[in-house]
Amino acid sequence: MSQNAESLQAQNLQASLTVADVPGSRAWYCDVLGFTVTREFEREGRLFAVSLAAGAVRILITQDNGARGLDRVKGEGFSLQLTTAQDIDALAERATRAGATLDTPPESAWGVRVFRLRDPDGFRWVI
Repeated sequence: MSQNAESLQAQNLQASLTVADVPGSRAWYCDVLGFTVTREFEREGRLFAVSLAAGAVRILITQDNGARGLDRVKGEGFSLQLTTAQDIDALAERATRAGATLDTPPESAWGVRVFRLRDPDGFRWVI
């Protein structure tokens, strides 16, 4: 980095995820993880994107247009991590009751409780 260049001072990070089925993913994020819908976007009468929030965390899910193939693998090589003061075991139980399959059950790691799961498109989450 140049000596004169100021380092980035980011204030927030939001994610935009391309999904195969916006209504299905909206339901998954709301029912499984407890996100709420903040805004829906339509084109020609069809839902194509949804803004979701969970506390200060914001994500946008958008309809995959299929240009790169609808069956391509998504979410490989990274995971999204949510930090919360809520009861991890209770959140994991809510997720499984709502139909999610956990990649790992709640466990203690790095001095905190965590569990891992994937959304319907394979995006990895660590809670």
